[in-house]
Amino acid sequence: MVDFNRFTLANGLKVLVHEDPTTPMAVLNILYDVGARDEEEGRTGFAHLFEHLMFGGSVNIPSYDEPLQRVGGENNAFTSNDITNYYITLPAVNIETAFWLESDRMLSLAFSEKSLDTQRNVVMEEFKQRYLNQPYGDVWLKLRPLAYQTHPYRWATIGQDLAQIENAKMEDVKAFFKKHYNPQNAIMVVGGNVKTEEVKKMAEKWFEPIPAGEKYHRNLPKELAQTEARTLTVNENVPLNSIYIAFKMPARNDQTYQVYDLMSDVLSQGQSSRLYNSLLKEQQLFSDINAYISSSLDEGLFVVEGKLVTGVEMETAEKAIWKELQQMTNSLVSEEELTKVKNKSESIMLFAEMNLLDKAMNLAYYELLGDAQLLNIEIDKYLAITAAQIKQAAATTFVKEKSSTLYYLANA
Repeated sequence: MVDFNRFTLANGLKVLVHEDPTTPMAVLNILYDVGARDEEEGRTGFAHLFEHLMFGGSVNIPSYDEPLQRVGGENNAFTSNDITNYYITLPAVNIETAFWLESDRMLSLAFSEKSLDTQRNVVMEEFKQRYLNQPYGDVWLKLRPLAYQTHPYRWATIGQDLAQIENAKMEDVKAFFKKHYNPQNAIMVVGGNVKTEEVKKMAEKWFEPIPAGEKYHRNLPKELAQTEARTLTVNENVPLNSIYIAFKMPARNDQTYQVYDLMSDVLSQGQSSRLYNSLLKEQQLFSDINAYISSSLDEGLFVVEGKLVTGVEMETAEKAIWKELQQMTNSLVSEEELTKVKNKSESIMLFAEMNLLDKAMNLAYYELLGDAQLLNIEIDKYLAITAAQIKQAAATTFVKEKSSTLYYLANA
């Protein structure tokens, strides 16, 4: 159980406070309700570029890291297709430094051409290193546009291509900031050895003077139902042939989301899981095989991916995956399998409750989903899932006509 208090500032900034007197530390986490899905085609990679720009100095603070390091703090951030999240951990006695830093960059970034050039180069280098020059690095640059035809999930967080980041103009950057980085579009969580009254005073002092900005109303194009199988074959300089089969699955807030999460665990969590046991250990078709979900806020993906053992035919490997998926649709998973994955989910959630930063991030995320209190009943949703629900989800999902398959072949 994660306890919290909640209040909203006059400018629309939601603030949640988790008091934990057992630690000398504190964390300030700000989640902005903006991700790669909020970008325009041809101008992608902006949310991620912003994550970097936010560390390039703000109006009154030319160097973000310096004052934080002086008070024993650490910070970082991440961007996904759905959200952008910034966090600071530091000794609780110095929490006001975190308020000062975060409020100044929410108020206004420095927006210098030098900072834009620097961060643009950093992101372009990251694009090359992580996506272009690494074996299988560009899988999501290929799989997303195969699985999605209209929804902006069809590009990865890094962007569609290098040129779009290279051509990012200062006016585009400023417009994106103005549209998304304002109090109404953010959720702040302060956790640790803090008191709600003190947090409220500091929030009012540092954040309330920031203009509310215009409320952003998301209106994204809906993905049409997929009615025929899609495939793409690429040949690259990689060590092993691999296969990626993607299926659409319900959005994060759908009541069946947890069913899909458990279903992916039954298939591939641990060495007693179905795919590992059958395809890797017994039949020795794959050197590595996994099933996982994208956990997207809009309609997401259920993905099965595997690297083939050298000499195994792609057709043989693919058939073997489909056989396992059909088994999920034709018969109920055993009570033993279900209990095992439920226990694992429960332990993961309990473990997350022990970490201050995890708690703060989770409170912000569940508040975005509709109510931070959902965090405290999440495990109940998992424990209530039945084998029949998993069978039903499998039957609805694992249909050839609804699949998008990427064959990633090693050059001969």
